Amino acid sequence: MSDLESRVMKALDEIRPFLQNDGGDIQLAEITPDFEVHVRLLGACAGCSVNQMTLKNGVETTIKKHAPEVAGVHHRHD
Repeated sequence: MSDLESRVMKALDEIRPFLQNDGGDIQLAEITPDFEVHVRLLGACAGCSVNQMTLKNGVETTIKKHAPEVAGVHHRHD
């Protein structure tokens, strides 16, 4: 696991309890060579109408706090 991946995982671990409280979860799908992070929102978060707001305001902010070189965070639907 790269240093960047471990910092992103640490950020996701910080976010996970809040999502689990709402019946959801989050999983790292990939980090692209241009530092775009792709995540999967699971459970209740997958179909939540505010998941894009959660992704930008909560997830992206937390990941960039741990890994400022990350260019953006995107939800993967696969």
